Amino acid sequence: MSLKDQLSQLVYSTDAGRIEPEAEEERPPRGDGVVRIRRETKGRKGKGVTTIAGIEQSEAELKQLAKALKQRCGVGGSVKDFVIEIQGDQREACKAYLEQQGFTVKLAGG
Repeated sequence: MSLKDQLSQLVYSTDAGRIEPEAEEERPPRGDGVVRIRRETKGRKGKGVTTIAGIEQSEAELKQLAKALKQRCGVGGSVKDFVIEIQGDQREACKAYLEQQGFTVKLAGG
């Protein structure tokens, strides 16, 4: 099989019409069971955010957890690439809430 055949992808067929690519189910990255909370400013024009990584749950469950954390801290935030971002330095409040929920939490970074 040539390289051209390997890289080509069927886009349209007269038999079935437009062919949609198969959706792959995204799985959370495997971790060591420890949730790491750190404060980051890189790439955010000096604004600090609290990032929470290492939670092995689906995207929908992470969004629910992020919503609860945002309500508890009274700030905004989002979920990107299985990492929860909470606006501002909310490390202690997030740590207390996650420990209450049964997670093993570690404050990472400086």
